[in-house]
Amino acid sequence: MLRALKWFFVTLLVLVVVFVATCYLITYHPDAVETVEVHGSGGEPLQRGQPLKVLSWNVQYMAGKNYVFYYDLPDSSGPDTKPSQEDTFKTLDEVARVIREEDPDVVLLQEVDVDSAHTYHEDQVALLRERLPEAYRYHAWTYYHRALYVPHPKIMGSAGMALLVISKHPIESATRYQLPLQPNDPLTTLFYFKRCVLECRLSLADGGSLAVLDTHLDAFAQGSDTMQRQVALIHARLEELDAEGTPWIIGGDFNLLPPGQRELITPSRQVSYQKQSELAALTREWSVIPRVEDAVGPDRARWLTHFPNDPEIDAPDRTIDYLFYSDRLNPSEARVRQGDTWTISDHLPLIATFEFKPVPQR
Repeated sequence: MLRALKWFFVTLLVLVVVFVATCYLITYHPDAVETVEVHGSGGEPLQRGQPLKVLSWNVQYMAGKNYVFYYDLPDSSGPDTKPSQEDTFKTLDEVARVIREEDPDVVLLQEVDVDSAHTYHEDQVALLRERLPEAYRYHAWTYYHRALYVPHPKIMGSAGMALLVISKHPIESATRYQLPLQPNDPLTTLFYFKRCVLECRLSLADGGSLAVLDTHLDAFAQGSDTMQRQVALIHARLEELDAEGTPWIIGGDFNLLPPGQRELITPSRQVSYQKQSELAALTREWSVIPRVEDAVGPDRARWLTHFPNDPEIDAPDRTIDYLFYSDRLNPSEARVRQGDTWTISDHLPLIATFEFKPVPQR
């Protein structure tokens, strides 16, 4: 009896070790700071005297707007788990159309799928680049959700979601900065998102570089200090860039309302956001598009960037996407492209043109 009991516990221990090892091996474990491969060659370095047009857009893994996904409703009861492949190809075409028409110098995209089961293992980085002009010579991308298999009842397959930066001008280097993780049990943490910042350095013709940063902060982080900690890491990185004299732009889906907008959205959706927006730590220090006063003012509809996949919401209703920029740059034009983008993604593209301020003479 004792011998049988011993072998039972030994077998159980072996199974537990094998299970834990398997979970670790099929999931993603990035370092705090990692070098990211840059793809591209040729092209002309950016001139300080020329304007720089930037487009930032969460493209919702090219799913389109024909679905209410399980995570789209407050009680996770959305009926859909994946788009049709036909819709992903249509959306890829539409995203490429908008980029071609806007003709930005730099594109910052979030939620681009690479080898994800719910988008048919498509390489959306490659598929999008095939649809863009040759002028977009450079790109860099990094995962922020990656697992060979996710044992979630709504997924039950591989996951692969990335940040993507595309540029007409040479990218001299790219670096991935890991953001603080949302607190979860150890098993959930293995399979959960590893949110990050992707920083690309664009060469300047007269020396130095411009840092363009792409990010997508956490969602579903209510009841924790996750957003505060993620904002703090971004704040620290921007301070470092300022200290070294490097001009910078950071764009993306921050999943945070501008200070003062929480009271202006549907009460049932306010619970997703803190009364005091964590974004204030950034808006107090640096300039942002849209400006806080615009995002909460009488013309705020022009600056709404999120159109949730919720049947109760029939138009964009909040601002959670931004472009922050250093004091070495001036914006000459900025807008949210609305109208023809409402059916492409649950986010709208945010577009701005920047000019370099004159370099102070020593």
